[in-house]
Amino acid sequence: MSFQLLVNTAGLMVGADAPELPGLGDFYPEPILFAGTAFALDRIMLIRLLSLFTVTVLFAVGASRAKLVPGRFQSALELVLDFARVQIVESVIESPKMARRYTPEITVIFLGVFALNITGVLPFMNIAGSSVVGAPIVFAIFAYVLFIGAGIAQQGFFKFFKSQLFPSGVPWPIYFLVTPIEAFSTFVVRPATLIIRLLANMISGHILLALTFFGTHYLFFYAQGYIQAVGALTLLASLFVIALELLVAVVQAYVFAMLTSVYIQLSVSEH
Repeated sequence: MSFQLLVNTAGLMVGADAPELPGLGDFYPEPILFAGTAFALDRIMLIRLLSLFTVTVLFAVGASRAKLVPGRFQSALELVLDFARVQIVESVIESPKMARRYTPEITVIFLGVFALNITGVLPFMNIAGSSVVGAPIVFAIFAYVLFIGAGIAQQGFFKFFKSQLFPSGVPWPIYFLVTPIEAFSTFVVRPATLIIRLLANMISGHILLALTFFGTHYLFFYAQGYIQAVGALTLLASLFVIALELLVAVVQAYVFAMLTSVYIQLSVSEH
C-alpha cells in the first residue's frame, strides 16, 4: 500500500500544500553560498561554524574575564572544564602527568562534539552538525592522531608498534593470527567505531525528531475528523524525543571523549 493511499485511508488530506515528509534529503541541503566550488557553504556547514564559533567565544570571554573569585558565568565554564578533566581524562589515564598533558585536547573533543550535537534540538537549526559524516571523521582523525602520537611519544616509534602488534607472552607462531587482528582492531576499528557510533546516533535522532514533529503538524492541520486528536500524542512524543536528544547529545560527546582517553591509555601502556 502506498503512503498516499495509507494516509487517505486514515482520513488525512494529502495535497500539494502538505508538508514534505522528512528523509535523507535533510542531510544534503542546497548550498547557500559558493555553490559549485570546493568552499560551498550549505545549511549544515553554517550550523557547524556557528556552533563552534559560539563555544570559542564563550570560553574566550570567560578566560578574558577570569577572576580569583568566579562569578556565575565563570563558575559554569569551570564546572564544564572540571568535568572533562576529572570525570573523563583523569578517570581513565593513570599517569597524572599524562592526564594533564592531554586534558586540553580531550576537552576540545568533548566540547566540540557536544556543540555540534546540541544543534539538533535548537530552534532554527534543528539538525545536528555531527549528523553528516564529515564532522565525525574530523574528530575521529584528531583522536587517531592523539592516541598514536601519545604511544610513540611515550614508548618510541618501533617500541610502540611492537607493543600494539606483538603482545608479550604470546607464543611466536600465534603472532601470525594475533598480529593482523591487533592491527585491524587498533588502527581501523577504533577510529571507525568512533565515526559510526556518533553518526548513527545523530542521524537516527534527527529522523525520529523530524517524524514526530511532522506527524504533529500533519495531524493538527491536515487531518479530518477525530483523527486530529492523535496529534496530541505525537506532540507529547516530540517533547519526549527532545529530552532524549538532549541526553544523547551529552552522552555521545562524553563517550567520544572517554574512548579517546581509553585509546591514549592503551597506547602509552605496554601490553
